[in-house]
Amino acid sequence: MGKVNSLSELRSLRESVNQKVFLRDCILYEGDVIQIKIAMATCSIVSGARETMKYISEELVKRNLSAKVSQTGCMGYCYAEPTVEVKIPGKIPIVFGYVNLKKADEIIEKYIRKGELVDGIIPMNFQTIDEHQI
Repeated sequence: MGKVNSLSELRSLRESVNQKVFLRDCILYEGDVIQIKIAMATCSIVSGARETMKYISEELVKRNLSAKVSQTGCMGYCYAEPTVEVKIPGKIPIVFGYVNLKKADEIIEKYIRKGELVDGIIPMNFQTIDEHQI
């Protein structure tokens, strides 16, 4: 690390460190943080997943909402791309399909901020280990 020569360099360094610490804390304490995963397989990208991820990341900052946004591979819902999984602490993950910018806005405002379900949920077709009766 070199010498800091100005206040703007110091502010830039502080912002960089704060972002790294936030990401680290999100990884260490995932149970306490909203997690948003955007599928980024080839079909997802062609369907607009990059734009969706960029929009979600920017809007969360604008709206002062904390969440860990990450990309993932194929979720198996190629017919419904772009797909976005949202995991709110204490709730089961929900996967939304056909997530364009308008739908992303609705997910942020209604589901994440207010806890209201919105259209576009892909039905869960599995059981967790806890739910499965042997």
